[in-house]
Amino acid sequence: MLYRALGSVRDAIPAEAMHSLEQSYQTNVHKTLLLSRELIRILHHLRSFDLHVMPYKGAALAEFLYGDIALRQTGDIDLLVRREEFLRVRDAVEKLAYVPQIRFSEAEQRAYLKSGYECVFDGPAGRNFLEVQWAIEPRFYAVDFDMNGVFDRAVKVEVAGQEMKTPSPADLFLILAVHAAKHVWERLIWICDLARLMNLPSMDWEWIASQARSLGVLRIVNCSMLLANRLLAAESPGSAGKWFVETDSDRRLFPRLQQQIMTDAGFNVESLSYFRLMMQLRERSFDQVRFATRLAFTPGPGEWKAVRLPPRLFPLYRVVRVARLLGRLVGG
Repeated sequence: MLYRALGSVRDAIPAEAMHSLEQSYQTNVHKTLLLSRELIRILHHLRSFDLHVMPYKGAALAEFLYGDIALRQTGDIDLLVRREEFLRVRDAVEKLAYVPQIRFSEAEQRAYLKSGYECVFDGPAGRNFLEVQWAIEPRFYAVDFDMNGVFDRAVKVEVAGQEMKTPSPADLFLILAVHAAKHVWERLIWICDLARLMNLPSMDWEWIASQARSLGVLRIVNCSMLLANRLLAAESPGSAGKWFVETDSDRRLFPRLQQQIMTDAGFNVESLSYFRLMMQLRERSFDQVRFATRLAFTPGPGEWKAVRLPPRLFPLYRVVRVARLLGRLVGG
């Protein structure tokens, strides 16, 4: 990606550094072509079962935002599916030798479809190769996207000569902002993606603001735009300023977020400080309460693995969840 972007200034770069960039670029090209070919194979296979899914990162995002699948690094294949179709999608991709990393009991699977958001598959080409998601985040984050609406508003994109659907630019902006916030904007490429979307002339900022208010993520969007502006000099569109106004809370959070990104220290996503930050990123106390409540009382794979309860006692995993959280707090 960097090699292509350097253009006419590449002659000023030392030969050794240029060689390294060329190697990185070629490696990314080969990997992206492999992923694109496999993405197309998976989509064709799923369509044969009348299953329609959406790639929303990876090669589809690179083509949509940068006009070239080789101009963005891609690590895996990410697909959005409708929740009610996930089990059929899982069974279908297993016929292509994709294996879920976690196997659930029937009761666990039902609960996880409500509280979780993705299933990660190992494939013939390696581990963590395919991620199938029926939501944008786990339920406890309390950002409840209307996934049917995301599918209904999808737009067409062409990847390696094959047409497929991907979320609309406005949906994509909200999805990527929320995803980046969940990881504390730790990768600069995520901010680059948001900056590219900010500069699209067709963005309906009034609609985006309306959706952000409904989801309770105005502060997340504001912080995302601030980071794109301060770190990448991305200008906020004039029409966006009417709907997104920086608050004192946004400005107080920014130095902490910037420092976290610049130090590349990573964040312990199970730490108390991480959960505090996630709450601070929500502007409504209602969402903060929902986040804390769901976090405390929503069991998941960790609880199911830690304690084996018979099916009739499955509701007691909420108690197990609370006990494990308390133990973590006392131990920390």
